[in-house]
Amino acid sequence: MKLYDQGGAIETALICSALLFDLDGVLVDSRRAVELSWERWAEARGVHNEFLMKLAHGRRTSESLPEIAPHLDVATEVAFLEKIESEETRGLFPIAGAHALLQSLPSDRWAIVTSGSDKVALSRMRHCGIPKPDVFITALDVQTGKPAPDGYLAAAAKLGVPPEECVVVEDTRAGIASGKAGGMKVVAVEGTENLADLVKADVVAKKLSDIRVERLAEGRMKLLVVGEQG
Repeated sequence: MKLYDQGGAIETALICSALLFDLDGVLVDSRRAVELSWERWAEARGVHNEFLMKLAHGRRTSESLPEIAPHLDVATEVAFLEKIESEETRGLFPIAGAHALLQSLPSDRWAIVTSGSDKVALSRMRHCGIPKPDVFITALDVQTGKPAPDGYLAAAAKLGVPPEECVVVEDTRAGIASGKAGGMKVVAVEGTENLADLVKADVVAKKLSDIRVERLAEGRMKLLVVGEQG
């Protein structure tokens, strides 16, 4: 890791062989769509939980629901929420800089690891014009979701890249913990959570466009991030 002074801003350089992206809050701005979906579900089920969105963001629905509404059947509610979320497109946009960043990467050196289902994730990606990578890990592909490292380790294995050669790009505490538990460097992007919640990442960028990539020899990359060190 190297630091450069860019006119008052600190630019951190991370050398890696693969980038592993979370989807919601990193490549796709789905915050309002997620809130609308969960609000619709909560109203339909008569659930009133002041910590609803804090418990829901960045985690698999099947692992959030028992904490939000332990009296309801998880499988039934997961199916209901999946239907709602896959149909909800209000407030759903690509994150600024997402298309340019993905286009700068070798196609076999990046992956998406999301806590959402295939159906929901693909619906949001289509709406926002985010391409499906060769390695695409969703909630159904792992036994335990974030903050466990299962998803990111699975992505690294499928790419054929050692975990220590991967950099994870995340926006939540659960996602940061997942990447770190897998032995990976983590770059966090502000937005879903505040800076104070992201300090366990190696570097925190204010926005995705503060991250750029330079290709090196033998498939390696130099990741340059303008932001604060965690």
